[in-house]
Amino acid sequence: MKTIKRRTFLKGSCAVAAGAVTWPRWLWAGDRPLIKKAIPASGEQLPVIGMGSSRTFDARDDAGARAQLAPVLQTFFDQGGALIDSSPMYGSAEQVLGDLLKTTTNKDRLFAATKVWTDGKQAGIEQMQQSMQRMGVKRFDLMQIHNLRDWQVHLETLKDWKEQGRIRYIGITTSHGRFHEELETALELEDFDFVQLSYNIADREVEKRLLPLAAERGTAVLVNRPYQKGELFRAVKGKALPDWSAECDCASWGQFFLKFIISHPAVTCVIPATTRVHHMLDNMGAGFGRLPDARMRARMLAYFNGA
Repeated sequence: MKTIKRRTFLKGSCAVAAGAVTWPRWLWAGDRPLIKKAIPASGEQLPVIGMGSSRTFDARDDAGARAQLAPVLQTFFDQGGALIDSSPMYGSAEQVLGDLLKTTTNKDRLFAATKVWTDGKQAGIEQMQQSMQRMGVKRFDLMQIHNLRDWQVHLETLKDWKEQGRIRYIGITTSHGRFHEELETALELEDFDFVQLSYNIADREVEKRLLPLAAERGTAVLVNRPYQKGELFRAVKGKALPDWSAECDCASWGQFFLKFIISHPAVTCVIPATTRVHHMLDNMGAGFGRLPDARMRARMLAYFNGA
């Protein structure tokens, strides 16, 4: 197994988007199995690497930015991706995704997820209707209550919409390590299909209570901030990727960090965000091959903490 630093892709990224470079086979799916996990509420299998859109797909009317994002989205689907997560909070991300999806191929497996992020029942209904129009979907696979905002009110609407078949799954989210006590209460009181939270090898607070609670309640877990806004890469700058990481098919630090997350038994899918094809390829590579077992996870943690 070869190793590669994330920045090593930079010289070839533009050429890749133009189809001028043939990447080594180990960067692509090859013959390695696509890793999927079951959504506890239904048993439906979901690829463990999804895609976030916060900050990355807020391209508005910037034609150049949209042109750069189109091959990123295409690469996501070509490499087996399904779940795309967005929110009205992310500026124009929903609209940009909807526009780009019109010309994206190999997208039949799309698992469309967004959020409601406002106060009041009617405002929530109108916002969700607008999200459907922007992303160009007739039904969202997952509708989440963003950062627990007015969650008791929106939950009743989401239950009605799920019963009507307008959405398939109901979720609730937090990020940046906020609102954990309130989130715990919500998960204990209600049957959410999904919960989204922050978790990575340096921020493991949710291992104490929220991840065990999700497992206990049969709630699928989406993970945001997997690289802690790039802080993890800075923490290992100049440090070699260990040879033994090849035992769980890690070819880069990015894959090392993602595989640590998705190998937690309670985690269903992680949603890194990027604007670059070479980073998308690297991210998606973590969704193939073998996952670390408990012993390997402990070894990964010890090695990182010694960085």
